[in-house]
Amino acid sequence: MALLIYELVQQALPAIRAFGAGFLISTNWDPVNNIYGALPFIFGTVVSSLLALLMAVPLSLGIAIYLSQFAPKWLRSPLGFVVELLAAIPSVVYGLWGIFVLAPFLGRTVEPFLSGHLGSIPFFAGPVYGVGLFAASVVLAIMIIPTISAISRESMLNVSRDQKEAAQALGATPWETVKMAVLPLSRPGIIGAVILGLGRALGETMAVTMLIGNSPKISASIFAPAYSIASVIASEFQEVTAGVHMAALIEMALILLVITLMLNLLARLLIQKTGGRALKSRGRS
Repeated sequence: MALLIYELVQQALPAIRAFGAGFLISTNWDPVNNIYGALPFIFGTVVSSLLALLMAVPLSLGIAIYLSQFAPKWLRSPLGFVVELLAAIPSVVYGLWGIFVLAPFLGRTVEPFLSGHLGSIPFFAGPVYGVGLFAASVVLAIMIIPTISAISRESMLNVSRDQKEAAQALGATPWETVKMAVLPLSRPGIIGAVILGLGRALGETMAVTMLIGNSPKISASIFAPAYSIASVIASEFQEVTAGVHMAALIEMALILLVITLMLNLLARLLIQKTGGRALKSRGRS
């Protein structure tokens, strides 16, 4: 890891010297005039990943709760296999499906509906394109559901039966048992699953590149085209030879690596904190 960071810093030095800290807050990306700014790409990466989490986490937890607590035994393995099979689909296939199926569907139905009913909110205002930040976020959500649901399910299955039986002995319903006994004790695993899903969303390249619109602009509307860090690297790396443009792309890779490392550090802190609370809660029970 140290060698990787060292190499990225060395290759990014021309851009770091040329633009300094302003590279992180500049919105200009003009290869013709050698003017580069990373803010639109950081915005697209973070917003698309967070939107994907907002859509994926409730569905993933619902899948995990059903498979671990309520599904009949004959259905658990086949249904779990189908959900986990989504993780085996290549991202370029997701991208092609998104272009030919998802984006037209969103552009004809979902996005006009949201714009018509919630257009007064800036997030849902503006023209509808089909391809854009929202479409990329939907595909990312589908791609990270298997990761979050599988790890959350295993975490819930590891909860001691004694904890669930104690809640049931006190008169708790099946859902109250999940709420009081299963979810609190499996919280560290769920947080870890969410962070892993977010890490994959941040680094996803091909599907996002094909659906996000590839426009280096910041817009308040989630329907507008955008750009992500991984997408700009994949789109422009083959076109550059050397110079500041190459250094700017490598600095973007360095930024993405730093974001991922900070995310993993935050995940460790959260898991340690919630894990300690879960142990205390188990001790009191």
